[in-house]
Amino acid sequence: MRILNLPPVIDTGHGSKEMDDYIAKYLLPDTEMDTWYLDYGPSSIEGEYDEALAAANVVLKCIEGEKAGYDAVFVNCFGDPGVRAAREAVSIPVFGGFEPIAYYALGTADRIGIVTVLPEVVPLIEGEIARYGLEKRFTGVRCIDIPVHDLGETDRLIEAVIQESKRAIQEDGAGTIVLGCTAMAGVKEEVEKALNEEGYGVPVIEAGQAAVVMLETFVRMNLYHSRVTYMPPRDKARAIWSAGGPTPIRQLKDSE
Repeated sequence: MRILNLPPVIDTGHGSKEMDDYIAKYLLPDTEMDTWYLDYGPSSIEGEYDEALAAANVVLKCIEGEKAGYDAVFVNCFGDPGVRAAREAVSIPVFGGFEPIAYYALGTADRIGIVTVLPEVVPLIEGEIARYGLEKRFTGVRCIDIPVHDLGETDRLIEAVIQESKRAIQEDGAGTIVLGCTAMAGVKEEVEKALNEEGYGVPVIEAGQAAVVMLETFVRMNLYHSRVTYMPPRDKARAIWSAGGPTPIRQLKDSE
């Protein structure tokens, strides 16, 4: 099985093999995961503006990935930019960071808290919660006020997530903590340990791991996205943006 890990950002060196290995740690031994980046778009996703800039290239990369023989695509962002559009354009499973972790979290507690990066990301995630009708199961979204590019400051990140997680438990009634940014890789264990040492006994779930494991399950069970919900795009004139300017294309997905 081959999974494409697609961070919906341009490659600025922010990602690392260690982050990829952390995301893939629970995959089956015969599953391969490769990482691609966008040709154009933002350097991080921190709001609707960044998502809009990324979405078109996400779809085109998913099409390219399917043609290259990948069995599934992980759009490596909690906000799921371009995910639903990509499902219209390809036949292989596509997940972002939100849906899989939400499904797993629902099986661990009645009330779920999310800890994310910045205030401007909070409305984006609240919109995802509303889209899937999960308002009664999520206690809310808290933020640590650290930009994505600063998440490499691990000690600061862990301490901030611990503090906001405690507030989500104490003040909001959360029984599980979801890490609301896929760039928060490598901190779940330390956060969960610290919370449990204080007697909370709550799971902490990392989005990237949840997503790739769910994609693996979809492929093994031969599950796919419904064509009643995700109808293929009609053939029409379209233009995409590239570094050299707008480039016309005859149709979104070339089946020839």
